[in-house]
Amino acid sequence: MTTTLITGANKSLGLETARRLIDAGHTVYAGMRDPKNGDAARALGARVVQLDVTDQASVDGALATLPELDVLVNNAGILGTSFGVDDLSVAAMSTVFDTNVLGIARVTQAALPLLGRSANPVIVNVASGVGWPRFLSTEGRDEFPVAAIPYASSKAAVITLTVQYAKNLPGFRVNVSDPGYTSTDFNRHSGHQTVTEGTDATVRLAQVAADGPTGEFHDREGRIEY
Repeated sequence: MTTTLITGANKSLGLETARRLIDAGHTVYAGMRDPKNGDAARALGARVVQLDVTDQASVDGALATLPELDVLVNNAGILGTSFGVDDLSVAAMSTVFDTNVLGIARVTQAALPLLGRSANPVIVNVASGVGWPRFLSTEGRDEFPVAAIPYASSKAAVITLTVQYAKNLPGFRVNVSDPGYTSTDFNRHSGHQTVTEGTDATVRLAQVAADGPTGEFHDREGRIEY
């Protein structure tokens, strides 16, 4: 049995990832800031754990409840409150990075001892195409109109963070996914993909074998070339 922890698993992409991995036979721990919001995850058969990725004590407490861990999906993320230059501040940048980047480091570092005991340790970090400069600068791409600086730069950091973790953990499979323009609360459900389509890359990467890819960036079509 594969044991998986998903952060930000109370709704949207995290919840759909939980559903699909449970269907694939995983025992899923659904991390979320407020377990009172976990009814949908519980209905799927997930085990809800209180986990706030911005709070080290919460992260440590959540990991302490897990008997084992094979797969970590760092899905939790926020859009932030800055969408251009006029409303940009260091505080706005810091808030987004604290969740989207430092949150991944907090959870991953706390999870490494458990993952290190797995026969096939896997980490999937959920980023975005808006963290990819080529997409941001290519007219016609979904990402091109995005002006937000904190969110885009935080997701760029997640992609680089993933590559560096993969280099440091050669016995692990560490990859990063791009959900694509998916209908979620983030974009007021304006995305043209379903949440199922938006989790294709994450779910596939969560199930890679010990000889599978590592240090790669994937969307639902496959590997995105650097």
